Amino acid sequence: MKIYNSLTRRKEEFVPLEAGKVRMYACGITVSGEAHIGHAFQAILYDIFRKFLEKKGYEVVYARNYTDVDDKIIARSRETGIPADEYAKMMIAKIDAAMKRADVGEPTLWLKATENIGNIISFIEGLIAGGHAYPAANGDVYFDVDTFPAYGQLSGRDKEDMLDGVRVENDGEKKNPYDFALWKSAKAGEISWDSPWGRGRPGWHIECSAMIRAAFGDQIDIHGGGRDLIFPHHENEIAQSEALTGKRFVRYWTHNGLIKVNGQKMSKSLGNSLLLDDLMDKFSPDALKFALLSSNYRNDVNVTDDLFPAAEAHVTRFYKLIGRAERAFPDEAGKETEIDRKFDAAMEDDFNAALALADLYGYFREVARLLDAGDARARRMTNQIRETYALLGLFRQEPAAYLARYAKEEEIPAEVTALAEERRAARAAKDWAKSDELREKLRAMGYAVKDGKDGYTLSRL
Repeated sequence: MKIYNSLTRRKEEFVPLEAGKVRMYACGITVSGEAHIGHAFQAILYDIFRKFLEKKGYEVVYARNYTDVDDKIIARSRETGIPADEYAKMMIAKIDAAMKRADVGEPTLWLKATENIGNIISFIEGLIAGGHAYPAANGDVYFDVDTFPAYGQLSGRDKEDMLDGVRVENDGEKKNPYDFALWKSAKAGEISWDSPWGRGRPGWHIECSAMIRAAFGDQIDIHGGGRDLIFPHHENEIAQSEALTGKRFVRYWTHNGLIKVNGQKMSKSLGNSLLLDDLMDKFSPDALKFALLSSNYRNDVNVTDDLFPAAEAHVTRFYKLIGRAERAFPDEAGKETEIDRKFDAAMEDDFNAALALADLYGYFREVARLLDAGDARARRMTNQIRETYALLGLFRQEPAAYLARYAKEEEIPAEVTALAEERRAARAAKDWAKSDELREKLRAMGYAVKDGKDGYTLSRL
């Protein structure tokens, strides 16, 4: 299988460090607020990556972290009057509950910065001993970017634009303005720990490097996160990890696109953040995943007003057909393995879930046709679809339960109704050729017509 490597900017054949085993890490959430759709997007993706690698036969250890101490958390602690450690625990519980509602799988390992302070201090001591970091007079410790010539390899930035988007602080304590903090001295009333440089807390970037090394050793196979983390966060991880060990830190860097809302980048400052709990109050986990996975994971997702309603409508039609097939052929246990082979082929090409989802439309059109013909292959297809696409988090609910909770009556367009009425008139005139022609037109528009003694019914394919 091939994975797009952000470091080399090309797809590469996946060859893990150790045959048959994968060490994978994805940057998790800074718990200064509740989980939003961007957090869910990334968590859903890496859960899928892990599951597909396991399907391929790899033994996967997948770690995610919670950043449970940083400037934002301390600021929220001051605003709420809740101690920073208690605030972080409260938010982690809320985020975990929201992810569970979205049916996102747990990683193998949960890592937290506050549980790795000793590992972080040891890591920084190693960088100082190697000449790659220096303590300042005020108790801060900085990484000396000039000691790592490969700095900028992931982002493609040079020193002239390194400061773009990076908050510059305590410039008087640094050798260079682009050096970054490994340890921050404590201010009055802040959560802090003892260190060789005085009371303080870790900088953001060092947390991931130290936790990865403690959990996996010097090297891992896959490191992931949102594209916004490439610089400075992941660039800094590479610098401090490779400066310490002298080894290539990550074999494959992967980055997902960002969430936009009606074309604008989602951010708290713009007031357009979409909280995960709010979405789960309105839509099913299936619709959430169907919407987010419908474009390549490396692309941005533009959340428009109709994105999730449209996804729910598609999923509803698919569940209805699954339910019909299961009722029509209750004892059919066979499967259509070609569906699974096509799915694997798509996912082996850089986890192309979007291509795998696109295949569903054709599969379900065929299911509808087979059901109309009374062919048990319809059930074999839906059996395989449910088994295969469960890896993406789809069709894991029983159809009746899903439909009872999420299905909404769909308004049939006037042009569809007009064709159906024209067909009814053709049948009344015994113009069977015209009737068949109109049936096919309706099918091409995505609707099935079923005749009965009291007239006809229309339904989406």
